[in-house]
Amino acid sequence: MGKLEGKIAVITGGATGIGRAAAKRFVEEGAFVFIFGRRQEALDAAVAELGPNACAVKGSVSDLANLDRLYASVKAERGSLDIVFANAGAGSPLPLGRITAEHIDETFDTNVKGTIFTVQKALPLMGKGGSIILTGSSAGTTGAPGFTAYSASKAAVRNLARTWAEDQKGTGIRVNVLSPGATATELAKEALGEEGQKAYGAMTPLQRMADPAEIGAVAAFLASSDSSFMTASEVAVDGGLAQL
Repeated sequence: MGKLEGKIAVITGGATGIGRAAAKRFVEEGAFVFIFGRRQEALDAAVAELGPNACAVKGSVSDLANLDRLYASVKAERGSLDIVFANAGAGSPLPLGRITAEHIDETFDTNVKGTIFTVQKALPLMGKGGSIILTGSSAGTTGAPGFTAYSASKAAVRNLARTWAEDQKGTGIRVNVLSPGATATELAKEALGEEGQKAYGAMTPLQRMADPAEIGAVAAFLASSDSSFMTASEVAVDGGLAQL
């Protein structure tokens, strides 16, 4: 029997990259997974791979009506919810001196506001033993040149877990942060190319980028009872990048 047998999970940003890898691992461990994302084609492809224990809901975490529709689907189809992996995120480089209000709004609407309401709107469906996982980043600890908005938004996500762990005292719901470093997602491979991937990998003691499946494995750990005495914690899965 899998570690997540019978559990119901929501994964935002679940159609590609880390979200899809986590969804695959969750399904392998026995969970039923709702994946949420903006691109129907990617959602359809993910569900085709994941099989009958996954379904897709299209929408954006920055649109509160879309989130309402997501959780209405969860309630109608499954009745309750055990795991929320608030993974959807956005970030692009814009150095100090060129930052615009629109750039800040776009990043924080997804990474901070989107995370807050992904979790808040899930709570009525959750109960004792529930696990909330937030996707942080090594950039939230170390900073990243040119990524002011992204780094600041991920530092905010780290604090959300600390605050919410206090807010959820007595409920039996845990809140933790999973903070990847450079990960070889489809998007990263396309953006960086082979030489860029080598350069990012060389920044870590392990001398490589992460495979999305490695991040998904840690997400499954945080979702399961194996991490039952963990809350308000940050788990760095960054090849040592932010640890030295």
